[in-house]
Amino acid sequence: MASMDKLAALVNSFGSAVLSVGREVGLNIALDKSKVSQGVKVSNVCVAALIGIVGKGARGTVSIMQNKDSFETVVTAMSGGMIAPNVDDAVSMSVVAELANMIGGRALLQSALGQVDVTPPQMITGENIKNIPQPGPTMKSFTLPFNLQPKGTLFLVLSLGDA
Repeated sequence: MASMDKLAALVNSFGSAVLSVGREVGLNIALDKSKVSQGVKVSNVCVAALIGIVGKGARGTVSIMQNKDSFETVVTAMSGGMIAPNVDDAVSMSVVAELANMIGGRALLQSALGQVDVTPPQMITGENIKNIPQPGPTMKSFTLPFNLQPKGTLFLVLSLGDA
């Protein structure tokens, strides 16, 4: 299994990146520390951006999952209200993909792990999306829920294991 230090660095880096990037793009965002948990604990998700993590000593996925309210809040904030949030609109979805790109890049810079990279995001839409990580003793999953104002929850789901 990837070392606990590497896992902790990745979880902390991605959590910190969600906060810093979110605030830079105009989101009023806060980690709900009371609901951080091991495993995948999401609800009412309609949009997900999946990023692959590949590199020496670590592999896995990072999913930025949003409920409808979160999706609307993110698209409105990042576009300055110029784009109407619509999961069937490629431009609206590109806003979420860009947020995922920014978070992935920032997390890698903050972690300073070296030899670890992220893939471009894959976008998924639908009702009640869930992330089911590959089972096994070497894979660990964590869910970090972030509350957005005026409304919504953004879930950061990390599923990490050996390379």
